[in-house]
Amino acid sequence: MINLRGIAAFLVLLGAAAQGHAAGVTIGIVAPQNGPLALLGSQIAAGAGFEIQQSGNTLVAVNETCEDNSGAAVADALVNAKVQIAIGFLCSETLEGALPKLKDAGIPAITVSVRSRILMEDALKNGWPLFRLAPADGTEAAKIIEVILKDWAADPIALIEDGTIHGRELTEAVRNALEQNGLKPVFTDTYRPGQEQQIALVRRLKRAGATRVFIGGDRNDVAVIARDAKAENIPLSILGGDAMRAADQPLPLNAGVRAVALPEYALLQEGAAAAETLRAKGIEPEGYVLPSLAAARIAGQAVEAAAQAGKPLQETLLGTTFQTPVGAVTFNGTHELSQNPYRLLEWRGNGFFPPGAPTQ
Repeated sequence: MINLRGIAAFLVLLGAAAQGHAAGVTIGIVAPQNGPLALLGSQIAAGAGFEIQQSGNTLVAVNETCEDNSGAAVADALVNAKVQIAIGFLCSETLEGALPKLKDAGIPAITVSVRSRILMEDALKNGWPLFRLAPADGTEAAKIIEVILKDWAADPIALIEDGTIHGRELTEAVRNALEQNGLKPVFTDTYRPGQEQQIALVRRLKRAGATRVFIGGDRNDVAVIARDAKAENIPLSILGGDAMRAADQPLPLNAGVRAVALPEYALLQEGAAAAETLRAKGIEPEGYVLPSLAAARIAGQAVEAAAQAGKPLQETLLGTTFQTPVGAVTFNGTHELSQNPYRLLEWRGNGFFPPGAPTQ
């Protein structure tokens, strides 16, 4: 596993190896190398660095501080290193300053993290070469709505949330979509989060006749509600959001609870082989590791394909389908993922898996 102390040495070794033969595509990795985001930066470095080394390409590591007005210096470093494409970019602050200069240099940027819809709107308006491997704002809600309308439309539905900004906005988006489709929840409420028991809440759900409940809250609150419903013999089908991807403690989640979330790709068929290879090299395929590996693979293949076809790199990135450990990836005309990356998943006691899929 790549730890925080090892990230700088890891990048130096990979960069030295790549520069030694100066072969293939020159790819910039923009990620924090120190500070509070260094752990996430190490995941980006590990996944992308592994792929770049395996592909025989050249790595250029650039530190990302995520501070306001830091992006121009990042862009200058990438331009001076003559990179052909850059990946990573944890923070919108970096991209805001870097993208104008990257446009002038013809260097596309693939972010694995930044979700801001406003930033992408600005990029499209100004012709900035931004491509998003991360989900855009609103895609979590869109997938939840799709799942509920498909699977729950004929059932009595409850919507509850924890009062946080995210929980409230997510649940409100679901409620609005249901009402637009002629569906009215039988119960809506804001519950008090962080409680040791929610027996009164589950009894109110029963009195309302709800059999399906969407919960806009964190994993532990969902675990408490699921436990208390089971103890009260109240049959509830429970669905949560991406906040369910958290530690399974202090109260374990009941098997069968579902979530619309970004998957742990190492648990899925498309990522299992890459995860096994990474673990053999001492790299745990967690967090941004596999998405960053995918970004590096896309970057290398796109540059090579553009050169072979004599086409502009941005044109090649648009509409081309790339096979990666996070599945098939295609960027649409707005530089977003053509497929919503959120999936319906089910807790099996040791991970979230697609319903009906075998447990690893």
